[in-house]
Amino acid sequence: MIIPALDLIDGNVVRLHQGDYAKQTAYGNDPLPRLQQYEQEGAKLLHLVDLTGAKDPQKRQIPLLKKLLAGVSVPVQVGGGIRTEEDVKALLDAGASRVVIGSTAVKQPELVQSWFERYGGNAIVLALDVRINEQGIKEIAISGWQENSNLSLEQAIEMYQPFGLKHVLCTDISKDGTLTGSNVNLYQEISQKYPDIAFQASGGIGSLDDIAAIPASGAAGVIVGRALLEGKFTVAEAIECWQNA
Repeated sequence: MIIPALDLIDGNVVRLHQGDYAKQTAYGNDPLPRLQQYEQEGAKLLHLVDLTGAKDPQKRQIPLLKKLLAGVSVPVQVGGGIRTEEDVKALLDAGASRVVIGSTAVKQPELVQSWFERYGGNAIVLALDVRINEQGIKEIAISGWQENSNLSLEQAIEMYQPFGLKHVLCTDISKDGTLTGSNVNLYQEISQKYPDIAFQASGGIGSLDDIAAIPASGAAGVIVGRALLEGKFTVAEAIECWQNA
């Protein structure tokens, strides 16, 4: 599954380089037509990140998100600094199909486990961003990648499996925004180890060849952001490529 993604700051479509707010590239203030185009080209799931809300939860772009979610008919998963149950509820009420939770899942596991119990595994995507160290350990980075947690990817997954974990968005940080291809080996390894979890590959997609390499890894889908914004290929081309891989 191809999952087109947009990152939003104050209503504008942007890309941060390696998660750095000081290094952003702007792609215009037209998120809705872009999402509608992605849907028209065959996308079955969309991904939105509220970077304004991630930085300051008081400024979460709920009115904008409501408008965007109402403007498309496919499911949309939304993330960006989810810290409280109010945040989860606000996004689900705004029309999000799933809420994407990152740092909070690592910092406050008992809190996020309670959300799994309340809303179910289909309403939550765990976003786990990893740096692979010299020993090959997949360390999870948190707080906009500013700090390393003491958890490995496998530890985090196993912490949530008893609570019905179904969806994991896994990013290899070293690949993010680079357009240099995805870490296929990583997805192959974790998909084999946890066959019941639908992994979303993320980071590094720059060409149709990069897309073609993903299905064999066992990942259920791939997040595509910058490559679509920069016209490297269309959603329709990516879907065709995925289906023929």
